[in-house]
Amino acid sequence: MLADRIAASLVSIPDFPTPGVLFRDLAGIYADPELFDAAVTELSRRFAERFDAVLAIEARGFVLGAALARQTARPLILARKPGRLPGEVLEESYSLEYGINTLQIGRQAVFPGTRVLIVDDLLATGGTFAAAARLVTAAGGTVAGMATLVSLAGLGADRTLAGHEVASLCGVPAAGF
Repeated sequence: MLADRIAASLVSIPDFPTPGVLFRDLAGIYADPELFDAAVTELSRRFAERFDAVLAIEARGFVLGAALARQTARPLILARKPGRLPGEVLEESYSLEYGINTLQIGRQAVFPGTRVLIVDDLLATGGTFAAAARLVTAAGGTVAGMATLVSLAGLGADRTLAGHEVASLCGVPAAGF
């Protein structure tokens, strides 16, 4: 089963990036071409023909987002951290488990009416995905769904992202495993 293979490839790193946070390293998924291909194929299948563009969240979401955009022949939009995009940008701040961050997209990155699939590698509290959704909406697009490889259970993402279709290939407990 795909979820079991993904879970087996995860490495937990305590106290990173700050004390008390249990970081989930997904490098094992990307290092296994067969597993990574199976994951991309499954997410593509779940949202087949329901999106016009892929918005990938910096930085680790770029890997998955680029692969999904390539496989589905859709444009790739990059949601970047501040100071990394030239020209006029739209900006949204959000809370993390360990602080506050901001995402930006180019003002013209999403055409009005575009159905956008938002992609990141891991879903925790949902704050990053919610900020990306607000950016898509502010640009005149619609959120077609949200896709991730791994979701951490019990951190409230289901409440934060209520009303959005979220596809996760593997759920794991927020602490330990």
